[in-house]
Amino acid sequence: MDRKSKIFLISGPTASGKSSFGIKLAKKINGEIINADSMQVYKDIQILTARPRKNDQKNIKHHLYGFLSVKKNFSAGQWLTLAKKKIKEIQRKKKVPILVGGTGLYFKAITDGLVRIPKISLRSRNRIRDLQKRLGQNKFYQKLAKLDPLVKNKINPNDIQRSIRAYEVKKYSKISLIKWFKKTDKKFEDSDFLKIYIDFPRSDLIERINKRVDEMFKSGVINEVKRFLKLNVKKDKSSNKIIGINEVDKFLTGEYDLKTTKELISIKTRQYAKRQSTWARGQMSSWQRIEYKDLLTFLKKI
Repeated sequence: MDRKSKIFLISGPTASGKSSFGIKLAKKINGEIINADSMQVYKDIQILTARPRKNDQKNIKHHLYGFLSVKKNFSAGQWLTLAKKKIKEIQRKKKVPILVGGTGLYFKAITDGLVRIPKISLRSRNRIRDLQKRLGQNKFYQKLAKLDPLVKNKINPNDIQRSIRAYEVKKYSKISLIKWFKKTDKKFEDSDFLKIYIDFPRSDLIERINKRVDEMFKSGVINEVKRFLKLNVKKDKSSNKIIGINEVDKFLTGEYDLKTTKELISIKTRQYAKRQSTWARGQMSSWQRIEYKDLLTFLKKI
């Protein structure tokens, strides 16, 4: 398959230059960009999420950016449905779909599909978590293995989260988690993708994150958060997880000074970048890793 007929996936830690590289790539291969960042879907928050600005979108078509109210939740399943539709639309125009973002679960959904397990109530899930805590992991896993023998050699006995998930799924759906995985709705083959992960030296990335935070404040992030707070978004909505909202809120109430606010946003962003890198090591081992300094060389070879 020719490179230009593939679906390009571009990921990397926050502030690693994914968006700008995506635009350069799109110009080179006649592509259109699809958002793969769970926080850049919100229309009310642009600065804090580092969403591409209108200027950046002038010559290259961008999809699934800033279309959703912060008052709504948005799942990986919803994103997958929209992303597959956009991929088909772009391919019909004889253009190249380029998915850009830092949400690992979105990329896993597009490459591996999603398991369509029926919803289990929060009350039921908490009941299982309490049981695990009461018994301890060793006894809980033994109980799980009796309930669902298929998990043996499939789920690590020390993996608490997956053990709990397997138990609740079997107990309330009556079907093993292993069987649910086999029902995964996978729409693409691995050969359909060209997967690029941008590597960035940790010290340089920290410097970029600090600079980005400074730029956010120069660009009006305080007013952006003021507008967000006026919307009275319910606490259970995903948009409340956007890094910086809580910190700027405390700055506005006088709890933090400006220096502390910036420092805490930088720290949280660095922690998030570390989690993204950890996910990539575990879940993106098949991706082509390219150092930031080598991206232009890579572009020339496309």
